[in-house]
Amino acid sequence: MNNQEETNLEYTLTNLRKDDWTSYITKHQDDFPELVNLSISDKQPYSWRASWLLWSCMNNNDPRVKNHTQKIVDILPVRPNSQQRALLKVLQRMEIDPLCEGQLFDTCSKIWQNINNNNSLRFQAFKLMVVVSKKYPELTSEIKLLTDNYYTDSLSDVLKKSIFKLIKNGYK
Repeated sequence: MNNQEETNLEYTLTNLRKDDWTSYITKHQDDFPELVNLSISDKQPYSWRASWLLWSCMNNNDPRVKNHTQKIVDILPVRPNSQQRALLKVLQRMEIDPLCEGQLFDTCSKIWQNINNNNSLRFQAFKLMVVVSKKYPELTSEIKLLTDNYYTDSLSDVLKKSIFKLIKNGYK
């Protein structure tokens, strides 16, 4: 069932369906620290899958994840797109330490500005940019510049609408 190099969690992430991943971690809460560490690591194909599972089974502002948010922000630029997207979703569920908000905004801005990135990844980055900019109104003008046609032309109409709705609701 399990080769010597794979943990039970790793085996689950590569051999079972996503529905089974959630069931596994629900039944094996003692593997949650491994899940967090695997999410942050660069041990593919496990890491992006672990990141997705972490996002889908964690609580908002989960104390088991809280001590790892700075590390997530640090490694975000160097992870594959699928892992970045899931980690951005993890960060959206956390209260971000003010000490790393600038770094997070900068990383998300770079992800957003790369129009060759997957639109789903770009959208997740944009959502966090808006969250940070709510706390720092001086970033509002930067957000508006980043919605220029150059950055939005490749997006679907639905995604464009979502982007502008985020901005409208973020700056009331």
